[in-house]
Amino acid sequence: MQSAETKFNKNSLLLTLRQYNTAVSDMERTILLPSLLRDVPSDEVWDCEAAEESCKDLYENYLMLKAIRTTVECGLVALDGCKAKTNTSVNKTLEPLSETDPEALFHFHLKGLYSVMSNLTEKTHNLTDKYMDIIGIAN
Repeated sequence: MQSAETKFNKNSLLLTLRQYNTAVSDMERTILLPSLLRDVPSDEVWDCEAAEESCKDLYENYLMLKAIRTTVECGLVALDGCKAKTNTSVNKTLEPLSETDPEALFHFHLKGLYSVMSNLTEKTHNLTDKYMDIIGIAN
């Protein structure tokens, strides 16, 4: 019997989203005391200035990764003021793309989403590993 993941091509967005969901679920099952992550600086450099402002420690990263999974599962939710400003600036840089061929635009966004979700899955695994280091369990 094939596993659910073998049904999808390795470059499938559905597979990438499923892997992210699984990584966050594993993170939640592993991290029993998320408060231990407070004030523990992240070793990773975040690309977005807004992320640097809102994700100063591993606890904030933990909450962000969970919130993204909720958005993936449940749809868009209202953005707070800080994130809305960042979203507006991103939309302004994408305005020239709105006049692009719809299929090309779809592929552009699909590639970006695939990249972001893969990156977030890796960050989720790294956060889980860091927590296990904090509590003294070898991976």
